[in-house]
Amino acid sequence: MTTTNKRGFAQEVWDFFCSLKLSIFLLIGLALVSIIGTVIQQGPQREYLATLSETKIRLYSALGFFDMYHSWWFILLLYLLTLNLICCSIKRLPRVWKVVSEPVLVMDDSFEKSLANVKDLKLKGSKEELKERMASFLRSEFAAPVITESNGEYHLFAQKSPWCRLGVYVVHLSIIVIFIGALIGSFFGYKAYTNIPEGGGVSQVQTQSGKMIPLGFEVRCEKFSVAYYDTGAPKEFKSILTVLENGQPVPGFQSRPIIVNDPLTYKGITFYQSSFGQADEGSLYHITVRDRKGGAPVKLNARQGERVALPGGAFLSVMEATMDVRPFMRGFDGPGAQVEFTPAGGNPQPFVILSDKYESFNAQHGGDLLITFDGMDQKFYTGLQVAHDPGVWVVWFGCFLMVVGICMAFFMSHKRVWARVTDSGVTLGGSASKNPAGFEICFDDLVEKIGKA
Repeated sequence: MTTTNKRGFAQEVWDFFCSLKLSIFLLIGLALVSIIGTVIQQGPQREYLATLSETKIRLYSALGFFDMYHSWWFILLLYLLTLNLICCSIKRLPRVWKVVSEPVLVMDDSFEKSLANVKDLKLKGSKEELKERMASFLRSEFAAPVITESNGEYHLFAQKSPWCRLGVYVVHLSIIVIFIGALIGSFFGYKAYTNIPEGGGVSQVQTQSGKMIPLGFEVRCEKFSVAYYDTGAPKEFKSILTVLENGQPVPGFQSRPIIVNDPLTYKGITFYQSSFGQADEGSLYHITVRDRKGGAPVKLNARQGERVALPGGAFLSVMEATMDVRPFMRGFDGPGAQVEFTPAGGNPQPFVILSDKYESFNAQHGGDLLITFDGMDQKFYTGLQVAHDPGVWVVWFGCFLMVVGICMAFFMSHKRVWARVTDSGVTLGGSASKNPAGFEICFDDLVEKIGKA
C-alpha cells in the first residue's frame, strides 16, 4: 500500500509538471510581470524616485520591482517554465520520434482504415511493372519511396518533411537556451549607471548595489545637447562620447554620438543614453548692468547662487535660468533668469530678467540699474546606463532556434503517401500532420496524374 501511494504521489507530481495548464499559467504570469518591469523604471535614477511616494518606494523595493528581472520570484517562474518544458518534451518526444525515425512502411488493411485519403486504382500491368511505375512516379512527383515486399504484395512508402514534427521541441529547446543565456548574463554580467559631466570622463561605473566595476578603458563626454518641445519637455538629448585606451582615443570610437535607442558598444560593454541634468559645477550666466542715468554698460559673469556686486553697492544672485522662457512666460521668448536683487542697504527683491529685447520689462525692477540677461554657458552631465551581458549571443542563438522551430511547427507539414501494389491494381493512401484539406487537394492531384501516366 505504501509503495502504491508513493507511486501515485510521484505520478501526480509528474503529471503536474507535464500539464499544459501549468505552461499557460506560467506564460501569462511572465507576461504580466514583464508589463510591470516595463511600467516601473528598472534601476531608477534619483529623478524618477523623486516622483514616487515613500510608501511606493518601500513597497517596490520589497517586491524587487526596481530590479524585477533579477528578483528571486521572476527567476523562479523561469525555472518552473524550463522544468515544465523539459517534462512535456520527455513525455511526448519518444512517440513523435518513433513516427519520424520508424515510419510505417506497410499499408495493411487495418492501417488503411486509419487513413483519411485512400484511392483504389485499376491499372494495367504486372506487379513488377506497376511497382517500377509507381516508384518512378513517386520519385518524380512526390519523394523517393522505400519499397517493401510483404505477403506477395509490394508496399511503397514516401514522405516529405518528416522532421517538421520536431518543430515544437525545437521551440521548447530555444526557450531553454534563451533562459540559459539570461542566466549567464545575470550571473556574469552587470547593469550599472554613471553620470559624466561635459568634458569629463569615467573609467569605472557603479551598480545599483553600490559595487564599483572597472571598465578597463575610459569614456569621455565631449559634449551634451538637448532640444525641447514648446511645452518645455525634452524632445531629444544627445551625448558625444569618446573611448580612450591608455589616454589615447580609440580609432572609430572618437566623438561618437549616442541618443536614446542608439547606444555605443565597445568590448562587449554597451552605453545607453538614459538621463541628463545640470552639472554640479553649474552654468556660467552672462549679465549686463547699466545705470539708468547713463554711462557704459558693465558685463558680469555669475554662477548659480553666487552673490555678485553691482555698481552703487547693490548685489545680485541668479537663482535659476533657462535659454528659452516660452514654456514659462506666454508672449516672451529667448533667455531669462530668476534673480534676487539686493539694493544698497535694502532687502532682497526676487524678480525675472530677460534679454535686452525686452527692455521695458526689465525696467520694472532694479532701482537705478537696468539689468538684462544675455544668456549662459550651460553645462550638463549625461546619465548613462552601462550594460555588460556575456550571454547575449546565447540569447540570440535561442531566438534563431525559436524562428526555425516556429517555421517547422506552423509552416511545414509531414506528408506521407503509401502505395500497395497487387495483381488487381494499386491502392494509394496518404496523410498529413497539418492542413488536411490542403493535403487532400495534393492527394487528388497525385491520383489524377497516376491515371494519366
